[in-house]
Amino acid sequence: MSDEERQDSLADQAAAWVPPWERPAARQAPAPVPTDSGTADTSGTAPDHDLPDPVVAGSPPGDDDSATPVSPGELPVGAGPADPGDTPADAAPDEPGTPVGPGGPVAAAGTGAGAAGVAPDPTGERDAAGVPRRRPAGRRRATVVPEPAPELDDAELRGALEAILLVVDEPVSELVLAQVLEQSPERIGPVLDDIAAGYTAAGHGFELRRAAGGWRLYTRPEYATHVERFVLDGQSVRLTQAALETLAVIAYKQPVTRGRVSAIRGVNCDGVLRTLVSRGLVEECGAEPDSGAFLFRTTTMFLEKLGLDSVADLPPLAPFLPDDTEELADATR
Repeated sequence: MSDEERQDSLADQAAAWVPPWERPAARQAPAPVPTDSGTADTSGTAPDHDLPDPVVAGSPPGDDDSATPVSPGELPVGAGPADPGDTPADAAPDEPGTPVGPGGPVAAAGTGAGAAGVAPDPTGERDAAGVPRRRPAGRRRATVVPEPAPELDDAELRGALEAILLVVDEPVSELVLAQVLEQSPERIGPVLDDIAAGYTAAGHGFELRRAAGGWRLYTRPEYATHVERFVLDGQSVRLTQAALETLAVIAYKQPVTRGRVSAIRGVNCDGVLRTLVSRGLVEECGAEPDSGAFLFRTTTMFLEKLGLDSVADLPPLAPFLPDDTEELADATR
């Protein structure tokens, strides 16, 4: 077969080519292609997708955008890879990028295997043209958003805070009160300050003050004798003088070791220290790095019993020191 007949045969094959998106769902035998001898090629051989597409003479290598699949059964007998020296001089080179229409001429043929015909998808996830089918979106569960709590006015918020403070057995913080009442924490502090100022101005027998990082109602100091008589009812639960001295040393020197307390007081403090620990006024807080001795400090109950917010609120020791401290220091040497 001559070179001109070979070019005419390839042009006839390109004219009979149908794009993948216009092919029917079921694979059919390719249309008969007339040959040079006047007979039609009716072999009907389906293209083998495992074999690479043949390269058409004149096509730019690697141009997958204008690739044209040509089945091996449609090639004429004796057609092989084109030799660049066999191309006629008057043949116009193919122009890559020329649009390909249904039944129209093919400007260039590529070597990419992705331009071959699309085989039917047994999974049913693709249509006849090979385009993936859209899956229906899954149903989303509607999230139930809780309704926000109604904002209390100042009078209602004041009454709610007073009711809670009457039943608490330990100081409660502003954050806990805000969470219980479902109100903004920024509103709780000013209202508590207003309540405390109102109790003081009205001269009630109790007052609201900060203690141990929270708020609690306390009886006023001027009525302490009456309250003590009612609560104690003749029973003495006071700490001994030794326990008070030991507690004072720990409060002002904390954290401090047992030996340091005994050295300051001049006596053994083991028994007194165990009493303070059992009553919940003193607790261990680690060990000293150098000696490994246990360290002791006051507890939250200590602050609560004294009505203090922190140990920084303890009264200064200077007014209670004797005037002859230097003489006492010299005597102890």
